[in-house]
Amino acid sequence: MTASLNKKSLLRPMRCVLTLLILAPFALSGAHAAPLSDAAIEQQALAGKVGTAQYTAPDFHPGIVRHMVMFRFRPETTQAQKAEVTRRFLALAKASRRSNGAPVIASLEAGPQNSGENADEGLQYGYLVTFRSEGDRNFYVGRPVVTDAAFLDPAHDAFKTFAGPFLEKAVVFDFTVSATQ
Repeated sequence: MTASLNKKSLLRPMRCVLTLLILAPFALSGAHAAPLSDAAIEQQALAGKVGTAQYTAPDFHPGIVRHMVMFRFRPETTQAQKAEVTRRFLALAKASRRSNGAPVIASLEAGPQNSGENADEGLQYGYLVTFRSEGDRNFYVGRPVVTDAAFLDPAHDAFKTFAGPFLEKAVVFDFTVSATQ
């Protein structure tokens, strides 16, 4: 068990936040906004209730938060472009920082889809980003819940703008770890 987990976060029931979001093409770049999921609406309400500063603070709901991202690239996206998307995504591990220089991401892993279960929905590449708190995740994710630039990660925001035109589909699923074995 990770020392950074506190008893309160272990006792909380598993929270699947920003549950399965299937984004329309270019939704990442902001050209066409995808409709908000129930989880995104719930998160907007929470941010409104506690305030954006608290919602994105590093100590907001501490605990291990997993942010799973899966992409299907547009058919015309070249191998070089796919590699650049992944290079830039992985670079966020160092580039995603708060204004005081504190890192936001605890770890970032990536790899191509290789399951034979026939349940991949055509998704081609996956990324697993780990945060130390929901506040760190909220700061990193930013839009659509957090829109004030002072409270979102400019590096991740720029990455979404860059990657959007290369993507046919993106799926994002976040959860706070509540059980391990």
